[in-house]
Amino acid sequence: MPEVDALVAFLRERAVGMVVADIEVASISVLKTFDPQLTAFRGLTVTDVARHGKFIDFDVDGLHLVVHLARAGWLRWSDRIGQTRLKLGNGPIALRVRLDAGSGEGATHGFDLTEAGTRKGLAVYAVRDPQDVPGIASLGPDPLADGFTIAPLLVGRRMQIKRLLRDQGTVAGIGNAYSDEILHAARLSPFAMASELSAEEVDRLDRVIREVLADAIASARGKPASDLKDDKRSRMRVHGRTGEACPVCGDTVAEVVFADSSLQYCPTCQTGGKRLKDRSTSKFLK
Repeated sequence: MPEVDALVAFLRERAVGMVVADIEVASISVLKTFDPQLTAFRGLTVTDVARHGKFIDFDVDGLHLVVHLARAGWLRWSDRIGQTRLKLGNGPIALRVRLDAGSGEGATHGFDLTEAGTRKGLAVYAVRDPQDVPGIASLGPDPLADGFTIAPLLVGRRMQIKRLLRDQGTVAGIGNAYSDEILHAARLSPFAMASELSAEEVDRLDRVIREVLADAIASARGKPASDLKDDKRSRMRVHGRTGEACPVCGDTVAEVVFADSSLQYCPTCQTGGKRLKDRSTSKFLK
């Protein structure tokens, strides 16, 4: 979410006020809606760019182009967008938006939505209201919203805290990487049951959620879109650091691998020195 937040700020500075000249689709599967059609956006002006959880929302004169980048998707902005028309199923570009800045040069600006790998999750929705996107309609509260506190979301929840923090219907936007970072900073086991945390642990988790996300947003803001992913990786303390030394205590960062994801943690900081079992066949992290 911090990288998406920074990306939204980057796009708001550049895209607002521009006119949509065209939207080209190179991957049919990326488009999840059929009404309104993408041609309806032509000639309309981008009036705002907003974030809902991890969704990017382009407000285009009341119509909305909503993007979810998923695990391997990204947005690539260009002040000199390629003029060659996209071909269906050709290369990593899934969709291109051409924008006219009104300079008389035509649609020279714009962005490409790209996705690496074979597991496709990138999604684009053309809607009249962001709440028409199922993933937005079901989002939990934003952890950076005024008055947010995690405590009410833990009551009676017989769920591991790692899974709860990743559940977008419970808390919007934290996800896998930052839940690892938050739990490390809060000194909590990812397998701890949400409903069994002590009052002190809940207070610590509440504070750390805001601190970790706010620090990440502050670091990401102002950076070019092309630098955001590398910047994120460089800031991670445990996520993606399996086998490296914990920057807090020096213990070796450990990993639990699941069917479609993994988590990283420090045994000394989070689990009393114990290594967690690898439950790769579990449905624990969906």
